[in-house]
Amino acid sequence: MSGSWVKRALVAIVFGVSVAAPAFPAAASAAFEAGPGQSGTAAGERVVLVGIPGLMWSDVTPGDTPNLWRLAGDSAIGSLSVRAVRKDTCPYDAWLTVSAGVRSAVGGGCGMAPTPKTDGEGAVIPEFSWLWEVREQRDAGTLGQALHAAGRTTMAVGPGAALALADREGRVDVYAPSPGEVAQWSRGDVVAVEIPDLIAPYISADRLSDVPEHLSPGARRAAARAADAKLGSFLPRLGPATVLVAGLSDHGSVPHLRAAMLHGGGAAGTLGARSTHRDDMIILPDLTATILARTGVAAPPAVVGVPVEAHATGGGPDERVGALRTADVAGQTIRDMTGVFFITLAALQVLFYVTAFVLLRRRDRLPAVRVAAVALASIPVSTYLVNLTPWARTERPALTLFASIAAIAAALTVAALAGPWRRGMLGPLTVIAAVTAAVLLGDLLTGTPLQLNSLMGYTGVVGARYYGLGNIPFALLATAVLLVTTAAADRLVAAGRKAVAVALVAALGAFAMLLDGWPGVGSDFGGVIAFVPGIAVTALIVAGRRVSIVKLGAFCAAGGVLVMAIAYLDYLRPPASQTHLGRFVGQVADGTFLPVISRKLGAMLSTLLSPTLMPVVIAAFAFLVFALLRPGAASAGVLPLAFERAPMLRAGLLGALVSGLVGMLVNDSGAAVLSMALALAVPLVLSAGIRALQHGEPVPASGSPGPRPSPAA
Repeated sequence: MSGSWVKRALVAIVFGVSVAAPAFPAAASAAFEAGPGQSGTAAGERVVLVGIPGLMWSDVTPGDTPNLWRLAGDSAIGSLSVRAVRKDTCPYDAWLTVSAGVRSAVGGGCGMAPTPKTDGEGAVIPEFSWLWEVREQRDAGTLGQALHAAGRTTMAVGPGAALALADREGRVDVYAPSPGEVAQWSRGDVVAVEIPDLIAPYISADRLSDVPEHLSPGARRAAARAADAKLGSFLPRLGPATVLVAGLSDHGSVPHLRAAMLHGGGAAGTLGARSTHRDDMIILPDLTATILARTGVAAPPAVVGVPVEAHATGGGPDERVGALRTADVAGQTIRDMTGVFFITLAALQVLFYVTAFVLLRRRDRLPAVRVAAVALASIPVSTYLVNLTPWARTERPALTLFASIAAIAAALTVAALAGPWRRGMLGPLTVIAAVTAAVLLGDLLTGTPLQLNSLMGYTGVVGARYYGLGNIPFALLATAVLLVTTAAADRLVAAGRKAVAVALVAALGAFAMLLDGWPGVGSDFGGVIAFVPGIAVTALIVAGRRVSIVKLGAFCAAGGVLVMAIAYLDYLRPPASQTHLGRFVGQVADGTFLPVISRKLGAMLSTLLSPTLMPVVIAAFAFLVFALLRPGAASAGVLPLAFERAPMLRAGLLGALVSGLVGMLVNDSGAAVLSMALALAVPLVLSAGIRALQHGEPVPASGSPGPRPSPAA
């Protein structure tokens, strides 16, 4: 992320393109020059937005789309995440989002934008107020209204372009149905052009196709060629302008990352934005913010996007376009395989607990159970480490992805069970937990390259999150940190240094928690609320203090106060620099926060019925409860023995469960948080107990362990 992770890390630590393919580079390029390639340039720039709905980087080739290819070579290029409200974004929703500056959806039939009615040289979208009066899209017209209020002239070519630039009365100053009908391209200060050739074959009965891809490869290439020819017919005629080209919408039921370009100033590199904290990815509302910034118009508060930024990079267009194609492949693979992965993980978890129950009762094959426990706990961190490998560039990325995860998990298991720490009861547990914590903390400090396009992270194709700590990674981080700190605290307490042990738990837990919640680093709202009680409960137990319901409630409240304080500090920053934490404070201030809370609550409740998450929770909890209440029958006493030999381990497990439970209630991922906390903690604790049983005193039939050996043992 262009080295910006260093700054973020320090802040967190201190808390504080003619059909004939015209000679583009020599002639047309010179006509586009309009100032530096960075965002927020001088006022009065002329901006042209060319929307080609459905355009992906895989469509852009030197042979099929020469104009687009030449333009890409002289532009800053990136991926465009077109997620609006639905899982797939139709052209109507995409253009409406550009108009509003915030994710928007028309609902009902979702296809092409409505055809405007000509009015003199301009046009008006009929019954434009219907959008906010009936469809509750209250921000529709934000872009056009701001431009007109600042005295800028708007020119739209095509219905979608008219929707994007219409003011609150649905009016644009100059309108033409298609590029071929434009006589003078210099009429508008801000020009939007719709090229529908690539998306039109996917619209039937005014609805976007409900299948992933119903065009043959040849038919799609023909559509791309038609769009490129139309682009080439007017590019040399635009005159001096900053040109934005955007893929804008999906073309079927499966979302993709789309193509985005910024031409202006001759800066060839990557295109990113602070909205995604990525140097090569932007979102639809960023187009709104960029148009406003480059025309010198202040963005209204409703606009959540930020101006795009060009980043100079090495490599030619082949390399840069290739990387963006790979990014879409990675996102698609993750989106397609996430369900398979979690179903498999849930099945493995349930199978493990059932098998462990049977074998532990017989005290049979205990080493195999221990290996399986450590291997199972190694899977989560392996889903992040796999992004250090080029799996998305292989011929069969899904197969390579799963095979690589399995290989990494196997290597971690061997390292945990065969290293010099293998003789210690908590050695393997500490290794897996420490690797998990270190990978996630390191990922936070380097701009989260490992969570992006990860099975247990997020992807721009889905568009739910683009940076920071996701809910599942939070659960893994909190659990891993608490287990590592209590493993270390156990040695300190045994050596009579309880105060140091408590300070260690509090300090390391607080460090991880602040990285989790700090804007631009973790940016995790609910995670802070859940992390604070987990740390506090762990520290109290290590200190030998009782934990009551009143104290637990106070800790949760403290987490809420802390995260609101962090969010308020974010809110004090300029709007373009704020994260969703600061914007939430603004929503609280203006009374518009309830829909956010309601949406997150509904998402959380829906996870309670998840067939891939709740089995993990139920199986793990059932095993825990039975193993603790009936230790002799359920687990040969291994869990009580583990707590007897390493008393502080109980504190780590209980703290992790508290964070998991609270995290389930305050995050929209719901049961996913608790299930992942259990998926990591319980197998590791069980593996420690089996190790104690293998080389400790015999466990009585009642399951009550014998006395704890001296620290030297």
